Amino acid sequence: MPKLNILITNDDGIDSPGIWHLWDAVKHLGRVTIVAPEVEQSATALSITTRTPLHVKKRAWDGAEAWAVSGTPADCVKMALSVILDSAPDLIISGINRGANSGRTVLYSGTCGGAIEGALRGIPGIAFSVSDYLKPQFSFTTPYIPKIIEFTRKYPLPEATILNVNFPLYDEAGIKGFKLARQGREYILESPLKREHPTEGSAYFWMGIRFLECHEEEDSDVALLKKGYATAVPVHIGELTHVGHLDAHKTLFEQHF
Repeated sequence: MPKLNILITNDDGIDSPGIWHLWDAVKHLGRVTIVAPEVEQSATALSITTRTPLHVKKRAWDGAEAWAVSGTPADCVKMALSVILDSAPDLIISGINRGANSGRTVLYSGTCGGAIEGALRGIPGIAFSVSDYLKPQFSFTTPYIPKIIEFTRKYPLPEATILNVNFPLYDEAGIKGFKLARQGREYILESPLKREHPTEGSAYFWMGIRFLECHEEEDSDVALLKKGYATAVPVHIGELTHVGHLDAHKTLFEQHF
């Protein structure tokens, strides 16, 4: 297959181990450019920076052009396409994130946000995450990443769709298998921790998070990850309209006024 022009981003920051492992997995596939947040930007989803200036700084990277951006993953993709790159990439890949981005947590995920920003512009995107947040082992995932990319080249993603890939917790026995899955229902709930300012006495909070466990279909990414499978969900971000509600209530709504 022809060599690829690949853009890498993430939300854990340009100095995170996960982005290095992602680059190492794909560096032989073609030209690779890295544009990632200067500091961690987890849970920033598709947010962009509009009220402070963005700084774009070139970073030393063995074998790739690398840039650090003082913003979110979506900012990074915007700066890459508008400022840094001389042409649009063939593929945007994001990660490897520490902690799973399964179920409806994709709505919070900066890792997925970077891939989605490209998909909005017609550029295929893949988001990669590992389930272990505290002590992630990225190296066991890297042999599979080129295979996943190869599959998307053979069977291209539909327009306005990203592939959201999650690897299970590390097991010495290996990954149980790979599943093209449906998105699960689990998502993040708040778990606020209240504190008081030591001199002023005013309250402040650490948000804290917990996961709302839902009934999951057996073919969902959440259920399959717990069984030791790696999952890939084609997440469509094009038409967001609930067409059924629109068709059923359009006339009634307009007559209501």
